[in-house]
Amino acid sequence: MKIELAIFDMDGLIFDSERAFEKELKKVMLSYGYNLTEDIYKSTIGLTGKSLKEKMLLNYGSDYPFEEISKKARQEVSSLSQSGNIDIKKGIPELLEFFNQKGIRCAVASSTKSQYVDLYLKSAGLREYFNSVTGGEETERSKPEPDIFLAACKKENSVPGKTVVFEDSPNGVTAALKANMNVICIPDMVYPTENLLKNALFVAKDAFEAMEFIKSILD
Repeated sequence: MKIELAIFDMDGLIFDSERAFEKELKKVMLSYGYNLTEDIYKSTIGLTGKSLKEKMLLNYGSDYPFEEISKKARQEVSSLSQSGNIDIKKGIPELLEFFNQKGIRCAVASSTKSQYVDLYLKSAGLREYFNSVTGGEETERSKPEPDIFLAACKKENSVPGKTVVFEDSPNGVTAALKANMNVICIPDMVYPTENLLKNALFVAKDAFEAMEFIKSILD
């Protein structure tokens, strides 16, 4: 198999940040009188922009101050990232170094705004591994639509068939499959359905296992 480009999701895939964001969002929402349940949070993973706002307004009403609460929660998580309090997921540095040695370009396509993606990656010393970052604000439609992966692929002048996407969430896996890209799923907080996973190239317990699989299929 020929791989020209590896696209990585960020939250829950590169960093163990989904749980951190859930915790901070829950605290901020409580201060405004709203209760964030685990089920509601999990239903928003992979969403951004208009889709995320619609989901939250549907659950909490039209007067829910979405932008204000989201911004405060993201700022709290950014502070954690800058102080080194968000863990990098197991095997990710080694997988990135493997691609670097093989001359395979890497990019990030995240529902998080690109300014925060850059901040997190730089704080962790990982930004140098990525040619480009495509953030959630750069496309009108969020995952599970394929737009963000297609945009990331276009930036790198690659083609979907020679691109492998690393994702953790059902929305992300669906988006990558809709983009006609090869998908390796490393599940995090929400485990995709078996029906969805059967269309993935591989399902790994961590990035180490994903790397061994990649080694086995490269031409």
